[in-house]
Amino acid sequence: MSERLESARLDETPAIVWLGFMAMCVGMFMAILDVQVVATSLPTIQSALDIDPDQMSWIQTAYLIAEVVAIPLTGFLTRLLTMRWLFVTAISLFVAASAGCAMSGSFGELVAWRVLQGFSGGTLIPSVFSAVFILFPNERQALATTIAGVLAVLAPTVGPIVGGWLTQTYSWHWLFLINILPGIASAILAVRSLPRQATDPSELRHLDGLSLLLMAVALTSLELSLKEAPTSGWISAYVLSLLAVCLASGGVFIWRTLRRNRPIVDLGNFGDRNFLVGSVLSFVLGIGLFGSVYLMPVFLAFIRGHDALQIGMTMLVTGVAQLITAPIAVALEKRMDARLLSAAGFALFAVGVGMSAFQDPRSDYDAMFWPQVVRGVAIMFCLLPPTRLALGTLPPERIPDASGLFNLMRNLGGAIGIALIDTIIYTRSEPLGQGLWTRLQAGDVEAATFVGAPLQVISGHSGSFDADTTALLDPLVQTAASVQAINEAWMVIAVLTGCALLSVPFARGPTST
Repeated sequence: MSERLESARLDETPAIVWLGFMAMCVGMFMAILDVQVVATSLPTIQSALDIDPDQMSWIQTAYLIAEVVAIPLTGFLTRLLTMRWLFVTAISLFVAASAGCAMSGSFGELVAWRVLQGFSGGTLIPSVFSAVFILFPNERQALATTIAGVLAVLAPTVGPIVGGWLTQTYSWHWLFLINILPGIASAILAVRSLPRQATDPSELRHLDGLSLLLMAVALTSLELSLKEAPTSGWISAYVLSLLAVCLASGGVFIWRTLRRNRPIVDLGNFGDRNFLVGSVLSFVLGIGLFGSVYLMPVFLAFIRGHDALQIGMTMLVTGVAQLITAPIAVALEKRMDARLLSAAGFALFAVGVGMSAFQDPRSDYDAMFWPQVVRGVAIMFCLLPPTRLALGTLPPERIPDASGLFNLMRNLGGAIGIALIDTIIYTRSEPLGQGLWTRLQAGDVEAATFVGAPLQVISGHSGSFDADTTALLDPLVQTAASVQAINEAWMVIAVLTGCALLSVPFARGPTST
């Protein structure tokens, strides 16, 4: 396969290569954007299709589970179909599923289409990062990675504003219909522009169906356990059962995969030290990136009462900072050690996350501006250098499998990060609220200022409040306790992001063998 890909890279003109790569980037952008635009409009969809509130989250969960199962299969599907036909098939299925979602008239129908949409979208993301190292020579890889990286992290940032605007201006159907024309255009461009290689149907003879089933069961049970743990409890019977299934099926999958000559997923890539370090960084980036993109709408919606459009406008700061920083990141990435840039990026990103851990119930755009700028500047340095560390030194035939694993690590990090955030918010709000009541009853003016309580009521007070004062203070205390819990979540994510620095020294330098 490496000879076919190398020949294709040399034969194609640069303009054609870039055109095909941009078509792939558009498909990846739509797949990532789709998660965010739908998330902001779930209440509208729930009302339109008369969905029970406790079932509403399945609209997102179905997509995410299908996506996380598809991502590690990218290597096998690339060997079977070639990069060109995998992308064309995936984007065509994604367009068809988007049309199906828009035309859905029931909850079951919508979830079925979302599964197909998630599976097809899941292969688009790692395919793009594979293409960077397969299609381009070394001197062009930094620019290509930047283009893919900017779109990959810009999509979650602009998702809320796009979703809110589409739903308010048109209808929820347009959340899916916007994928159709760009998807068709991308498929046509890819057919004409991506390198042509012969498909290899013989790969089907080597397909290990049992390993595929074990992997799907492991990843599905993990996703479901992470979804349910914050509300049901991490030690509930349901969650523990799911985790047990995950460990059992995952363990057998790993054992079986490592013993096969042609495994469905090449776990041997983790034997490469730089790939392992890059994957650890990708996992931690998933915690920080998905966590920050999740926490901001939670705060702006539930604490500040903003709608999707207002949330999107506030979060646009991160995207603008990313775009401004991208050319600088490209220039530095060509000249500096990837380990140094990775360390600087994660340190700065941890600072940006930590800056958000000091909000109060009145924090809004101004208070969130500089933390977003710092995170936006850092993101490109958390994505470009680790991608080069992980994939830049691997031979071409190993890159599709490795890219799938690399991107899977980021998604798993995001799922675990969000579950951790939800757990902190669910479990810490009540005790933090009790602590605020204790301080208010003791006449703590600092606590009263944080809560937003009238100072004349609190100053000099001692003991319990009467019924009228309690009724006045209760909603303020509940909101303030939620803010404190959200601040704790920000700080935990900041600490975990900073921990990524511990893995960087284990990567080999550019001159190491």
